[in-house]
Amino acid sequence: MMLKSKVKYIQSLSQKKHRDEEGAFIAEGPKIINELLGQPGITFLEIYALPSWIEKHALLLSPVHPSKIFPIEEHQLKKISSLTTPNQVLAVIRKPFLNERPDLKGKVTLMADAIQDPGNMGTLIRCADWFGAAQLICSPECADAFSAKTVQSSMGSIGRVSVYYKDLAEVIAAHPSVPVYAATLSGRNLYEMDPISECVVIVGNESKGISPELLSLAREQITIPRRGHAESLNAAVAMGVILSHLLK
Repeated sequence: MMLKSKVKYIQSLSQKKHRDEEGAFIAEGPKIINELLGQPGITFLEIYALPSWIEKHALLLSPVHPSKIFPIEEHQLKKISSLTTPNQVLAVIRKPFLNERPDLKGKVTLMADAIQDPGNMGTLIRCADWFGAAQLICSPECADAFSAKTVQSSMGSIGRVSVYYKDLAEVIAAHPSVPVYAATLSGRNLYEMDPISECVVIVGNESKGISPELLSLAREQITIPRRGHAESLNAAVAMGVILSHLLK
């Protein structure tokens, strides 16, 4: 039977305060756990799973010490899961340690200014992973990259993309030679731009867009031409379109 202290500990990780204190986060479901198990930079602290799942994935679980794997029953999984319908396996994973000073040289870096929806944040991380952008720098107002909803939305990409929380203006000021582009509704046509291997691309808040301070630091505002009548694009969708063109 699972100890009450374990249940309380796992449930506490639903709060950012405790995730930061413990240096850990939760991932749930076979698809995401299978994806993360194959990544060398991921450290599993504890895995709780149905016995049938553990047996089926014995080979995949071989790098994890047996003392960290706990067979549980469905009713126990429901107690610790944040999902509406718990799904076979839950893992406690160590949060990655990142260099305090992200380097912008020689790469395309994504910046998120006050993206507050966890689903959008997770999709942005997944988008970065798809296009090979290895880092995302977020303003402190952004949703937490290690919340349960963000981790679910990232679909395992959280293990391959370095996510920093920094003052964006300070990071930009520390790299004056790296061009900065701001995604807005009124800027240079994206499709007039040539592919680029070193730059920063900023997307802004779901309703307010990019702050005036950051806009003033951009070399250029860029726009995805609109052909229909939608007011705007989702931030992660916009970033995907932009990266698809700039990284051709």
